[in-house]
Amino acid sequence: MTRPAPVAIDVDGHRTLLKWHRGRRTATDAPFTPTRIADGLRAGASVEIDLRVHAPDPGGHGHGFVVLHDDLLDHATTGTGPVALATSSQLRRLHLRDNDSRPTTEPVLLLADLAALMTDTALGDGAMLQLDFKDDASVLDAGTVANFADAVSPVADAAILSCGDAAAVRILTDAVPALHVGYDPCHHGAIDRVLRWRTYRRFVDDAIAKSPRAEMIYLDKRLVLTAADRGVDLIGAFHRRERAVDVYTVADVDAGSVAIIRRLGALGADQITTDDPQRVVELLG
Repeated sequence: MTRPAPVAIDVDGHRTLLKWHRGRRTATDAPFTPTRIADGLRAGASVEIDLRVHAPDPGGHGHGFVVLHDDLLDHATTGTGPVALATSSQLRRLHLRDNDSRPTTEPVLLLADLAALMTDTALGDGAMLQLDFKDDASVLDAGTVANFADAVSPVADAAILSCGDAAAVRILTDAVPALHVGYDPCHHGAIDRVLRWRTYRRFVDDAIAKSPRAEMIYLDKRLVLTAADRGVDLIGAFHRRERAVDVYTVADVDAGSVAIIRRLGALGADQITTDDPQRVVELLG
């Protein structure tokens, strides 16, 4: 019997979506495989992938985008060297590695390949692909932005762009008006500053000001839980500003992390990022 796909949990009557971090349904999955990404989208899951810019093709205009987290190819793929120096033809000859660094038969995906996969997949109700951009606005010249828009526009209604750089979020989403908008204000030492100085209200105000079109705000779980311990409801603060909240990342799923997930659900998290949504559902079930 096929197990239902793990797309959401219920905590005290509150439904919280489970986001498949790096396209993983289980912790044993290799990240970013086309097979799992398609599985998640068919099931109606929220699926996150990471994007890096790669080198322009000969005669091309602007950089392209590849589905990878690291800035080097060595750890996650069968290639070597900086991602930013690899062309699309070089990347298409590579395969992903599994969690034990063994080569798989799964190819490295370019953004155009990912968009084609989405087009060819019957998306389940609520399916959403998060494009988490790992570079910043400094790499986004006009040709690169145009390449992004060409790839993403056909699937924009089922995708959301996120980044820790508000300028990059603005540039890329302005180029694709139908694309959903997300923003992560927890980078560049922000968590430690907020917790040290307890500037919670300023943190919320600054996030809204920097990315006013953001529908989803991505918050590190350490910030959310420490603030809650101090009597501050950050999720509620963003809800009052009409933003949904994703809390990240629950990696190893065990009894302790399930307790954290229950607490985040009780705090009203709209979505929780995890490397093992299947295990979350099994333990909560």
